[in-house]
Amino acid sequence: MKKHFLMLLIGFLSINSFAQVVFEKGYYINNKDQRIECLILNEDWKNNPTEFEYKLNENSEPTKGTLSQVKEFGIANNFKYIRSNVKIDRSPRNIDNLSTDKEPIFTEEQLFLKALVEGKANLYEYTDRSLKRYFYNKGNNAIEQLVFKTYLVKDSDVAENNKFRQQIWMDLQCQNIKLSDVEKVEYKKVALIKIFTKYAECFNEKLVNFAPKGKKDLFNLTLRPRINNSSLAISNSSSKERNTDFGNKTGFGFGVEAEYILPFNKNKWSIAIEPSFQNFKSQKSSNVPDVSGGVQNVSVNYSSIEIPITFRHYFFLNKNSKLFLNASYIIDLPSKSTVEFTRNDGSSFNTLDIKSRNNPALGLGFKQNDKISVELRYQTTREILGNYVFWNSNYNTVSFIFGYSFF
Repeated sequence: MKKHFLMLLIGFLSINSFAQVVFEKGYYINNKDQRIECLILNEDWKNNPTEFEYKLNENSEPTKGTLSQVKEFGIANNFKYIRSNVKIDRSPRNIDNLSTDKEPIFTEEQLFLKALVEGKANLYEYTDRSLKRYFYNKGNNAIEQLVFKTYLVKDSDVAENNKFRQQIWMDLQCQNIKLSDVEKVEYKKVALIKIFTKYAECFNEKLVNFAPKGKKDLFNLTLRPRINNSSLAISNSSSKERNTDFGNKTGFGFGVEAEYILPFNKNKWSIAIEPSFQNFKSQKSSNVPDVSGGVQNVSVNYSSIEIPITFRHYFFLNKNSKLFLNASYIIDLPSKSTVEFTRNDGSSFNTLDIKSRNNPALGLGFKQNDKISVELRYQTTREILGNYVFWNSNYNTVSFIFGYSFF
């Protein structure tokens, strides 16, 4: 079964190496101010890119557009990046690295800035891992950073430099924007877009908003019944007569998965948590000379709640269907589970309480219309007798999981 799973996984990755290369109709503007229509690989960047891939037509080879070559690029009704030489403050927000300097420390850099709002005043965004900065300008004025900085004061207290509010109040004054609006505005995308939109509405100015037109559904709740094929073998290093292979058993389980789609890279990544019930029961008998009656019966009753914490990557085939690949870490919580040794007359001579250890798992699957899904999951070997010095165990499970997302 393990070999079959690995073959499936290799085939899955081979197929999807082609499924991800999707170029969309867009454009770029070169250093000669020429607008070139092209096809752009839309990666829905989490961090502002320094380059991008494009093709002049469907049959041409991909080419890279870089900061030094491109002044602007975008896809209509989706995104737009402009090149700009700006002064940016990269002061960290992590409390362990905060400085005591209130003022920003600017360095001049050439960046691709992501347009958020374009109108009488323009708002831009720059993201680099945990760093988030917003920039703005009016008309043909130079683009400058909206200043926000956290810093340390006496007794290691954290304070904020909210100069961006002063900048907004001074440069975006109009009847729609009250001082109270500016005083409470946060240094966040949604709040800043709202202020810049209000400013455009003051002058009945045409506004281009590159923010998503509707909130994407980023949360899924899915019922996930499954068929489990599990095997268990236990061994004792001090007494080989206690070694028992329970073989394979097929059973049923059930889980409920809560999944959060990460809002970048075209919703290809997600994290999920999935409490699930599983059960394994079996019994083996063998002739053992050192047991009264000469017969040893070994029974296992193993029930637990598994809690896989999963990282998932989607591979979009078309608008309605997608494949996915999982990597999970499974926390296992057994409930009244034991391995019991009995004699032929039914009397017990040894009972082992199951205390399992956590284990990784891999899964691959298919989802249709964001509703129906199937997944094949392989769990690496789990130790279920980890509390005993002389005992070892190998518990393995392959699951075929059905899913129905109702939220």
